[in-house]
Order: sequence, then structure tokens, then C-alpha cells
Amino acid sequence: MPTTDDHQPPPRFNAARYCLAENARLRGDKTALVMVGDGGTVSRLTYGQADRAVRGIAAGLLGLGLKAGDRVMIRMGNEADYVMVYFGALAAGLVALPSSPQLTADEASFLMENAGVAAVVTGQGFSDPTGAAGCIHLDSETIAAMEAGEPLADYADTAADDPATLVYTSGTTSRPKGVLHAHRAIWGRRPMHAHWLGLTESDVMLHAGTMNWTYTLGVGITDPWACGATTVLYNGPRDRGIWPRLIAEQGATIFAAVPSVYRQILKYADLAEHDLSRLRHGVTAGEALSADLLDAWTKATGKPLFEALGMSEISTYVSSGPTIPVRPGSPGRPQPWRRVAILPADGPPEPLPPGETGLLAIHRSDPGLMLGYWQRPEEEAAVMRGEWFAGGDLASFDADGYLWFHGRNDDLMNAMGYRVSPVEVEGVLAGHPDIAEVGVTELSVRVDLRVIAAFVVLRPGAEPNAEGLMAWCGERLAAYKAPRAVRFVEALPRTANGKVQRKRLAEAAG
Repeated sequence: MPTTDDHQPPPRFNAARYCLAENARLRGDKTALVMVGDGGTVSRLTYGQADRAVRGIAAGLLGLGLKAGDRVMIRMGNEADYVMVYFGALAAGLVALPSSPQLTADEASFLMENAGVAAVVTGQGFSDPTGAAGCIHLDSETIAAMEAGEPLADYADTAADDPATLVYTSGTTSRPKGVLHAHRAIWGRRPMHAHWLGLTESDVMLHAGTMNWTYTLGVGITDPWACGATTVLYNGPRDRGIWPRLIAEQGATIFAAVPSVYRQILKYADLAEHDLSRLRHGVTAGEALSADLLDAWTKATGKPLFEALGMSEISTYVSSGPTIPVRPGSPGRPQPWRRVAILPADGPPEPLPPGETGLLAIHRSDPGLMLGYWQRPEEEAAVMRGEWFAGGDLASFDADGYLWFHGRNDDLMNAMGYRVSPVEVEGVLAGHPDIAEVGVTELSVRVDLRVIAAFVVLRPGAEPNAEGLMAWCGERLAAYKAPRAVRFVEALPRTANGKVQRKRLAEAAG
């Protein structure tokens, strides 16, 4: 656990070494990773085995001629090798680029080209997405050979500020933007361990997410390993009732998921059938946790549920937790050592007093903050306001220091915890021959659930076909980006300058 004087990392710092080397020395035979697959198959990896495999992959990648800072894209499903390749790249001083298996070939090709990927690693069921010249393609068999080969003698001697991870998230343009993190980002997660997760080396963390997501890579893998704990991940059919069974079977002490998963558990699972006695609490992020869901979970299980607010650029920095009492409707308070403020949307970046709404900002000295946006200097400049980073969330603090979220200052949408740009979805729909105009926004379908909705003006003679338009998007966008609803309208609401008013789209449908 962090102490009061170590909130900044040492100058020389490697994230993979931090998570694995000491654990391999002190608790090499302890289970680090449990993978539960189809049919309940279980595989386990100790810290000693993980350390050996990661250094083997690091040696193999460097043996291919890759050099410090080269980008390695991971295109795999929820499998153990995803984790090994991710940390193997960091161990070699390379930059890991985790990507979603839901991406289409076009989306994957954009990431490869934009990032200048030097190597792409594909898992079972994936092929080389582009065959790009000069890009090395590695498959599962090659990775297995690297794991068994001669390992790197030691982890790369990286600086804390050296780049480590490049994650892509939706921006204000039609294409995702890269968020570049340094090795120090893992050190910057330390306040979460005590004050949100309540995480120690004796814990077993079960995470319901997929490995490409920063929520899973961080909370599900990196944080447990940083504390010497055990992590459990699932790679089987998405049965809505699977999670209570896994909590019981694996003896999970902490369960992490988005609010919608907790909602599904309460609706579809029979909690009385499973022994949840070892579960200490649940944690949630990615979407707002409604007061009703919090109350329902607590009453049904008797277990606390701790929420956190964060983003790809900084991870989670506001939370409830063992040291921060839950206040329904609020994600919590800033974790200790975090310098968080509310800034005016316009004007000088001077923090506002409690009760006033403005842009949620975190101080740029935070070690968890990104290095910057990949080749997006204008967008980066827009979020760096003096000493502060302000990502576009509108919020306020109450007199007790609890944060209250008031939406976004831009048009970015939240789909299953992923930020999605309406511009990207609109661009895909605009290519359909039946569409004259289109606007995309979030639509509330019930008090605690919002979905991506497309508002469409058809060309003369075209017939409304919502299913066809959703299928069109499904072929061109990752599933979480595709609209779940289509509304046909006569016209889109626009400003005097002709810009679509996305916040008024729902009014257009009546």
C-alpha cells in the first residue's frame, strides 16, 4: 500500500517489473492469473510462470529487431496470452496497443496506420488485419514459442516518463484518438488500491470485462498484480447468471463490473443458489451507478458496492470505497493525494467553489495522467488548461467534497462504458444510399439506461428500414458503437449556422 511520501514514482521505473519481478521473487508459487473458459475449464498461472513468460515474450520481440518505443498491437480475445503479450511489450520497453476483438478490419487498419504499428499479435480466430508492409505479424503459436524460449535477463531500464501504453478512445472527430500513457501510470493507480478497491495481496479479484478495455487491464489485472493478489478472468459464453457462480467457485473477494452487469445479475441470477460469503464488496465504473441499483444490490447481497469515476486519460480518481463512505447518486470523493478541481467552462482556469457546476479537472502533476494524445496536438491543447487537465465532464462538488456528475460538455456518448463519438457513427450512416441526413446521440430508454440512437432523414423514395440500417452499422463498426435504436424524422434540429443540435434530437422524434 502507498505511504504518505511516495506518491511520485522513482525516476527509473518499468511497469511490468513493478507488477511481476518482486512477486515472482517473494511469492513465485502463488496463483497470479486464473482463466475460466467454456464448459468451466480452468487454467492457472503462478507469478513465477507469468514472470518467465513475460520475459520470454520480451526477448522474442526484441529478437525480431523491435526497438524501444515501437508499437505492438494486440488483437486477441479474452485469453491469457493477451495479458502476457501486454506485459511482455512493457518489459521490453515497447509500447503496447491493446485493441478490441470487436473492431472491424477497417477500424483495426486505421489503428495500425495511425499508430505506426511495428508488430501485430493476433489470437485464435484472428488473421493479419491488413497485411501492411513492414509490419510483423505474430500468431499464438509464435507467442507460445517465445514464452518457452530464453527469457530476457531483466526488465527494460525505462524511465517513469517513457511511453508504455497507447489506447484508443473516441474523440470529437470521426476517428478515434490515441491516448499515450507512460510507465508511471501504473504507479499513479496506487491511491485506488486502498481507497476504492480495498485491495491487498490476500484478495481474489474477479473482473467481468474484456482485456482490451482499460477498466479490465487496470482493475482486473494490473492492480491485483501490483498488490500481489490473484486475478480471475472469464473466457466463456456470456451467460447472464455466470458471475455469482464464478464468485462462489473461485472464492472471489472483490467483483468488478459495469453497472449493467450488476443489473443483469439481480434480474436473471438466483443469488440464493451461490455461496457469496467470501465476497467482501463489489466495485463498478464505466457508467453512472443509479441510487436504485445501489440499493437493490446492497439489499440482495448484503455487500457494499463502491463506484468510481474516471476516463482513459487518467483512469479512476474519484470514488467511494472502504475509506470513503458511499453517498447514493455520487461516485464519491477525490482519492487522497489527488488534486481535483471544478473549473469554469470558459475563462481563466481558476477552481470554482462548492456548489458551482463546471469542468471536472485533475492537476497535471498526477502520475496517472496521460503523456498526451497521439499526433493530436490541437485536441491535446484544448484539454490542458494551465496546471489542469479538463476532459469535458461537467460536475460540481458539494460542501462535503462529494462529486456530482452533470453530463458532458461535448457530444461524446457513453456506450457500455466506452466513449463513442457521434461523428464516427454519423459518418458510417451517411454512407448508406437511403440516408439524406443523420444525427446520432444517446437516448434514455429507462431511468438508468441510455443507448446510442440514430435520427434519420431518408432520401425521397426510400423506405424506413431500421433493422437494415443497424445491420449496415454492425458490418462497419464495433458492436458497442452501433446504434441500438433508429428514429425516422422529417428534419434534424439545427442551429442558425446549420449545425445539428444533437441535444435536441430526441425532441425531433416526438
